[in-house]
Parts: sequence; structure tokens; C-alpha cells
Amino acid sequence: MKIGWDIRTRVLVVALVPTLVLGLLLTALLTFSRLSDLEEALVQRGQALAKQLAAASEYGLFAGNRDALQQLANSTMVNADLQGIAILDHDGELMAVAGLQAHTSHLPQDRSQVEQVGGNMLRITEPVLYTSALEDDPYTETRGKPARTRQPTRLGEIVVLVSLEPLQARKHAQMLAAMLTLLVVLAGSGLLALLMSRSVSAPIRRIAHAVTEIGRGQLATRVPVERGGTLRRLTEGVNDMAARLSVARDDLEQRVEDATVELRARKEEAELANLAKSRFLAAASHDLRQPMHALGLFIADLARKDHVPANRLLIDRISASAEAMENLLDSLLDISKLDAGVVTANPRPFALGPLFERIAADYGPAASERGLQLRVRPTTAWIESDPLLFERILLNLIGNALRYTPRGCVMLAARRRGKRIRIEVRDSGLGIPEEQQEAVFQEFVQLDNPARDRSKGLGLGLAIVRRMVDLLGHTVTLRSAPNRGSVFAVEAAVASPVEMRDATTPLHMDLTGLVVAAIDDDSLAQQSLAGLLRAWGCFVIAADNVEQLIADMDDLEVKPDIVISDFRLPGELDGLQVIGAVRERYGARLPGLLLSGDTGPDTLRRATEYGIPLLHKPVRPARLRAAVTRLINDTGPDIISREV
Repeated sequence: MKIGWDIRTRVLVVALVPTLVLGLLLTALLTFSRLSDLEEALVQRGQALAKQLAAASEYGLFAGNRDALQQLANSTMVNADLQGIAILDHDGELMAVAGLQAHTSHLPQDRSQVEQVGGNMLRITEPVLYTSALEDDPYTETRGKPARTRQPTRLGEIVVLVSLEPLQARKHAQMLAAMLTLLVVLAGSGLLALLMSRSVSAPIRRIAHAVTEIGRGQLATRVPVERGGTLRRLTEGVNDMAARLSVARDDLEQRVEDATVELRARKEEAELANLAKSRFLAAASHDLRQPMHALGLFIADLARKDHVPANRLLIDRISASAEAMENLLDSLLDISKLDAGVVTANPRPFALGPLFERIAADYGPAASERGLQLRVRPTTAWIESDPLLFERILLNLIGNALRYTPRGCVMLAARRRGKRIRIEVRDSGLGIPEEQQEAVFQEFVQLDNPARDRSKGLGLGLAIVRRMVDLLGHTVTLRSAPNRGSVFAVEAAVASPVEMRDATTPLHMDLTGLVVAAIDDDSLAQQSLAGLLRAWGCFVIAADNVEQLIADMDDLEVKPDIVISDFRLPGELDGLQVIGAVRERYGARLPGLLLSGDTGPDTLRRATEYGIPLLHKPVRPARLRAAVTRLINDTGPDIISREV
């Protein structure tokens, strides 16, 4: 286990632990040695006293003089440590006693004995032995005792009780002195260790603080240079590192600043180029759409007339070429509208069955013309999505599958997976290599069209699918392999069926007698629009400005049923303002339809804000008629404005 101690703590530990251990060992050794000496000195003193008594009591024991022995015992009791003295003869009979009475084991013995009794006293037993000097003593013979040829070697014994309390007190004093000494040593050692730790750790802590500040970007931080040794080299190294980092940072900042200036210049150039491109595309788009719009309407008006077969074939070819050009322009318009963010999703529950039926009816003949089979499996599933946008997703996938399937079939099916519906478009076409499956969802990518055959489009269909799927919050996946066909799948949330109005109720398509106010500053576009509307039975009042339009209607004493206006008009008013002016004159609920060759995002946003349907030129006659019919029948101009 790692202990998170700093260097100061570690220095203190290194300095204190050995001192503490050594101090404890020395204190314990000296203390116990001193205590042992005190105890030994007490025992020796008691033994010496006992020997003195033994020597002094030989005559008294030999003569049986109790008074002399008692006097001797009493005089010896003046020693402070003595607690009791007993003098016994060789039979163990007590001859004299002073202080506490002490008893011995009465066993024959010829040497001293020391034992502890009562926990706080020492009992010292000293034998009194017979010596030959007693036989030569004249005082002993005068007492009437005959001389003995053999005397016992042991005359008796001396028992001395010595108190241990003074010794215990001295021991306690000695222990207290040892502890105080140890504390003084430890305090001094701690103070010394603290001073040492400060002297060692302070430079290191300064270096650590400086390194931390340098790490935070304060490269001007420097460490005071120490006196010498390793710390000096470390300090100089840190300062040198900070200086080098400061130089490197300044150099890097200068490079970043230079790169930023260059990048800003390139960005401004790119923005100017993009702005110029946008202006060019907007102008070119508008200039192309105006004649294409007029051309399409003229072709539609021309196709309604009777012609000989040769002229009919020529008109059909002209119409096909114009339609191909319109499809290309529409694809570009779809991408621009999605990227501009003006397309909004309106998800709601709807049934997939009617959508599948329309796809089968619309694309079945086209598949048969190509020698393909379009199989659409009926379904009763409901999903949560935007019906118009989701229909466009499937139409793009079906169209893409038909274009890139030379033989076999294309199948549309839906299957449920838990709480989601998986709608699949399967084909038996050429297939897509795995490394190119992500690229097909990018703009203008066509894997099998090196000659850029316009019949295969611009390569925008799948790019539009990806954008719409992201807008709706769905997912699109691709599973494919070369020569094994492709499976494009879109997953959407399952929805519960809801009661819907009958969508099969046909709209009133007869426009005969409808009064249309048309405004367009381009004479060809105005003539083509007026001609097509008159061919449908409408009464048309056309002009190139709102003042002339209102004056003409006042002269004819008619009120318009619908107003159709171009967006870009001469003067200060645009198409949205013109429609607003006509509504002020003839009623706020007057249906209005905006036509424009301008694909800029501002135009799209403004039309959405005003709630006026917007059709981009060139407008197909069928779409124009459907838009006018829906507006007249009041079936939701919002649907028209959201067509993609």
C-alpha cells in the first residue's frame, strides 16, 4: 500500500524514527541497569547487616544470653530500611526479636538466603556458625560450663526483614527521570528533524510549485537558485526548461497567429468566391428558369392542339428534352432547399398502404418499359412521419433502383421490427462495393455513369434521401455486393391507426370560367402562362405590374378568383408584396400562388413566413394545375408550399 506522504513528512519520519528507537533502547537499557544496581545494593547492604549481627551474636547464642541478644537486636533496628530482626538458636527457638517478627524455614543451612515476602520486603537469613575462638574465651569458661571437645557447627541464625518501599520509590523516581530525559531528547530530535526537513523540503517544494505554475502556462515563473549540489542542478534545469518552453510558446503563438491570418484571408477569399458563385448560380438559375418555364408552358399549350403524326413525334421529343432539363433543375432546387433549412417536417400518423399503391401505379409502366418487374407487397402498417417527405424518399429510392437495374425486378416491402417499421427497396441490379457504399449518398456521385448519361440523373437522388431521412429523424441503411443487387432500408416508428378523411375524394379539376390575375415582367413567361390558363378555360388578366393589373380588372369590372405572381418584378414591390396588395383590394382570403426562378434561401423563408405557396420555375403544367385546383378547392395550400 502506497502512503501519500510529502517529502517534508518523509524527512521528518526518517529523522525521528531512528532517534526514537535508539532513545527508547538506550533509556530502557540504562534505566533497567540502574534499577538492577539499586536492588543489588539493597540486598548486599542487608546481607552485610545480617553478617554483622551473626558475628556479634556468636557469644550470646553460645552462652544463651537472651538479654544481650535482645539488646543487640534493638540497637541494630536504628537502620531506616530494617523492618524486623529475629535471632534464633540452633533448635529454631526464638532468642531475641525486634520490630516485625520474621520466621524462617528452620532447615539446616550453612549459607545466606535472600527471598522476597509480602510483595514489599526482603527476608535475609544468615547462619551463625560455631568458631574455635569461643573455646579460648575466658569469659565463657567462668560461667561454669565445661569445655566441650565437639561443638555443633551451627549455633543459630539471624533473620533480617528489609523494606522494599524505599527501593520502589527510587525506582519510580528513576523511571520518571528516564522518561523526562527521553522526552527532552525526542523534543530536541524533533526540532532538529523539523529544521532539517525544512532545509531539505523547502527548495523541493519551491521547485514543485514552480513546475505546477509552468504546467498551468505561467512560463515566466522561475525558481531561486540554491547554494549547490543536486538541488542547484535541478533548479537550473527547471529554469532552463521554463525559458525554452517560453521561447517555444512564443514561436508557436507567432506561427498560429500567422496561420490564423492566412486562414482568415483564405476564408474571406472562399466566402467571396462562394458569394460570387451563389450570385452567379442565382442569376443563372433565374435566367435559365424563366425561358424554361415559358418553354414548358408553350410546349404544354402546343401539345393540346391537333398535329400530324410527324409533328406530334417532334413535339413529344421536345417535351421529353424539356422535362429532362426540368428534372435536373428540380434536383438542384431540392438540395438547395434542404441545405437552406426551409423545408420543415410535419410528422403525423399515416398508412403506408395507399402510398405503396400509388407507387405501384405510377412506376409499374416505367418498369415494364425497361423490361423489369416492379413488385410491391401490400401492407397495413402505419408509421409516424411526414407523408410528403417520406413519399419523396421512397420515390427517389425506387427511381434509383430502376435506373441501375438492367434486368430482373425491383421490390418494395415493409416489415415490422418491434416498435419500428423497416421499409425496404430491393433490386437485382449491379450492386455497390462496400468501400463505395457511403459515397453514393454524396452529391453528384454516380458509380456506373462515366459518360454522365442524363437519363441517370445528376447523382443527387440518394443525397436528397440522406438529408430528408436526417430531417425526419429516421435511419437509412444500405446492404449490397457487386453483381448481387442492393437493399436500401428506411426505418420509422410504428404509429397507431387514426381515423382519416377519405383521401380518395377527387378534387374539382374543372377550371372553366376561373378568373385568374397573372403578373410577370417577362413577356414570354406571361404569354405562355396566360395561354396555358386560357387553354384550361380560365379568364386571364395578365400584366407586368400590380397597378396595371388592378386598372385592367377595374375596366373589365371583374374580381379575381386567384392571383398568380412572379417573385422578381420591376419597381419596389416583389411578388409577395404584390399578392398582398391585390388581397387588400379584393379580400384577404383571396388565394395566391407565387412563381419564382430564384432559389435563394431568403425567398424560400419569406414565402414560408407569408404562408403563400411557392412553385419554382420551370413549373410543370400538371403541378401548376394541381396547385391552382388545391387553392380553389381550399384543400391546403400548405401542402403545395411544402412540396419538395
